[in-house]
Amino acid sequence: MEKEIINRVAQSQLRTIDLEDYYPKGERVFLDIKEWLFEGFVLREKEFRARIASHDWGQYQDKYIAIDCSSDAIIPGWAYMLIATKLQPYAKKVVQGSLEQLETTLYQEIIQNLDISEYEDKPVIIKGCSNKPVPPNAYLWITAKLLPIAKSVMYGEACSSVPLYKKG
Repeated sequence: MEKEIINRVAQSQLRTIDLEDYYPKGERVFLDIKEWLFEGFVLREKEFRARIASHDWGQYQDKYIAIDCSSDAIIPGWAYMLIATKLQPYAKKVVQGSLEQLETTLYQEIIQNLDISEYEDKPVIIKGCSNKPVPPNAYLWITAKLLPIAKSVMYGEACSSVPLYKKG
């Protein structure tokens, strides 16, 4: 007599949210303005503006851009703002900072706008492993967003999850 194997996870109300599913497609570019500074350290406004005017901004079409300076130069805020005005018609998103900061900003916006109504009064697992660069803060933000509506929140996989929260 064979016993039928029943997938209890598939039959349960358990819902999984995988932040990797929301990873925005598109190339990421780090734009280092060090190359536009005199000796990599001094911003000379006239020369800086000339470099910006002659730069090919079209190469950033539909890309995500992080602008920063890899040297220890002191860069005035207007310099990043000026570059952003040139990137605005082309880039999907522009941030001042590292590529990691870019990913964090993207995920912050995604999670803020995420419809989580399907998770209401359900046990939820936030999948932990990802092949894409999901920033650590994204896990905190999705947890905070789920707490008011989910029955419970766990982290990991259905077979080995870590309980984080249960409505009491």
